[in-house]
Amino acid sequence: MKIEIWSDIICPFCYIGKRKFEAALDQFNDKEQLQIIWKSFQLMPELVTAPDKSLDEVLAEAKGLPLQEAHKMNVQATAFAKEAGLHYHMDKVIPANSLKAQQLVHFAKNKGKQNEAEEVLFRAYFTDGKNIDDMQTLISLGTEIGLDPQLLKTALQEGTFAKDVLSDIHEAQQIGITGVPFFVFNRKFALSGAQPSAVFVEALKNPFKIGKLKTIVPIWIL
Repeated sequence: MKIEIWSDIICPFCYIGKRKFEAALDQFNDKEQLQIIWKSFQLMPELVTAPDKSLDEVLAEAKGLPLQEAHKMNVQATAFAKEAGLHYHMDKVIPANSLKAQQLVHFAKNKGKQNEAEEVLFRAYFTDGKNIDDMQTLISLGTEIGLDPQLLKTALQEGTFAKDVLSDIHEAQQIGITGVPFFVFNRKFALSGAQPSAVFVEALKNPFKIGKLKTIVPIWIL
């Protein structure tokens, strides 16, 4: 079975969804037979990386909300993350455009380390407060998972994988994806949102039960 996961590094529920999906994989006997592919998505493609702004401020501006409401949304996301065993530090997050980070994921895909790339990028953004739009940060994260730093630097500088990121985003538009995470099973059935692990287990065992483009919250949409 091929499972494609559309995701954005700056999406809090995408990291949560990753953890819940992984918990489901641990309960699935045939997980070695699965082909899992991470696909790029950008919730805020026009976002200018803003180290001088808080995530609350950026979210408030993007959604047209009072600052207090944006803060409440981030608090709720942090609580969901804790339930999944993740520790978000939203006060440390550096709001960043995710285009370069998505290119790192595609570079890692060619080396068989796509899942590892997603993991270190999510952790860097939501837990460690690192700037995922910074070249040196991305090279350091890539090196951490065993990627060649010089080759990665060249690929990022030249935008070698930018077209792959944009292709994924265009594909998402064709499918009708408006929010992430979004899981597609064999190009026939889909689940969106940070599902409970039990739902993922059921989908892995019998994707026919989940229906076509079925949507269940929580899902992050801007």
